[in-house]
Amino acid sequence: MESLLVSVLVVAIAEIGDKTQLLAIILATRFKKPVPIILGILVATLANHALAALAGSLVSGLFDGPWFKWAIAVSFVAMAAWALIPDKADDDMPGGASRYGVFLSTAIAFFLVEMGDKTQIATVALGARFHDVLWVAAGTTLGMMAANIPAVYLGEAATKVVPLKYVRLGAALIFLGLGIWAGGEAFRA
Repeated sequence: MESLLVSVLVVAIAEIGDKTQLLAIILATRFKKPVPIILGILVATLANHALAALAGSLVSGLFDGPWFKWAIAVSFVAMAAWALIPDKADDDMPGGASRYGVFLSTAIAFFLVEMGDKTQIATVALGARFHDVLWVAAGTTLGMMAANIPAVYLGEAATKVVPLKYVRLGAALIFLGLGIWAGGEAFRA
């Protein structure tokens, strides 16, 4: 249960102001069809984060020494620094809605844009930390949905209400805390 709760919290906060959340806002303002956009985000996130959590879990099983625990701790601290850097939306969105429809365009765009993103890297680290693919993927997906559903419905207004600077700082502090926690476990190993 710890892996689910930590995963939800980490990704929900890290997603605020992230490029995939900006993509959700762009899609919402462009297509004005929230249900297929939300379903596309859900499908893309489930697929992407399940693979990321599996990769993290498998890699950690191969490398179980204390040095690997230190690498996980350092990766969380690096995520803390990365969380402080604001993302910008790319002007070019992969795929076209006229060609694939809103749902499939959203699913394809989200899956591709999430590759190498903060939340995907965090999911890999969480998978390595907790060794629980199901609960980590479920938690990170819930975190993504918690951050993106309001973005889809509120569109651009959400970016004016939420102080992204402070949310990024909060996300950085959570990642730093996880890094210190993982470092403490590595020190005891």
